[in-house]
Amino acid sequence: MIHAIVFDLDGTLVDSLPGISASVNRVLGEMDLAPHSQAAVRGFVGDGLAMLARRAMGEGASDELVASFVEAFRGDYAATWAEGTAAYPGIPEALAELAAGGVPLAVWSNKPQNFTVATVERIFPAFPFAVVLGEREGVPRKPDPTSAEEIASKLSHPPEEIAMVGDSTVDLESGRNAGFATVAVTWGYHDRDRLAAAGPDHWIESPGDMPALLSAR
Repeated sequence: MIHAIVFDLDGTLVDSLPGISASVNRVLGEMDLAPHSQAAVRGFVGDGLAMLARRAMGEGASDELVASFVEAFRGDYAATWAEGTAAYPGIPEALAELAAGGVPLAVWSNKPQNFTVATVERIFPAFPFAVVLGEREGVPRKPDPTSAEEIASKLSHPPEEIAMVGDSTVDLESGRNAGFATVAVTWGYHDRDRLAAAGPDHWIESPGDMPALLSAR
């Protein structure tokens, strides 16, 4: 049975797409590159900031241009992210129910560590996450399972008793690589057919369904 839950952040707990899209387009404008619709940026996120930069600028972008984009994006997003980031409706209530039941909770994201921590602290200040991990220098990002042992230790449960909840195929692959149960949410940034092809163990159609995971096997 599932006794602890690990959440992805963007597209799962929070809708950060408006803020990310705005920063992406401001940086592209500064570089005299064409902007993207929010729907297009939706498909760019989930694999770390460098990959976001490459997708936004096009695969022909040099490493130097990618590095310039990343640096500029970090500065712009640091100053503006809160204006375009909010919890999905129903998420605070679901987390509160889980926390009240003593369920250990964690966040595991490919968002840079400083932004991951800042987002959690601002949007969910009252929730006792056991660990909050983003993309960290020297540590492979999801779907590599390197961080999973650290997470399992903080949650005080073996992998087979932990669920990975996310909105992307990267999250599902991460959970599978870690030995966690995999749970797909349907309100995030990856379309349902892509998630179905990745074969999640469980589906969540709305945040209110999250506590029911504790009876899943």
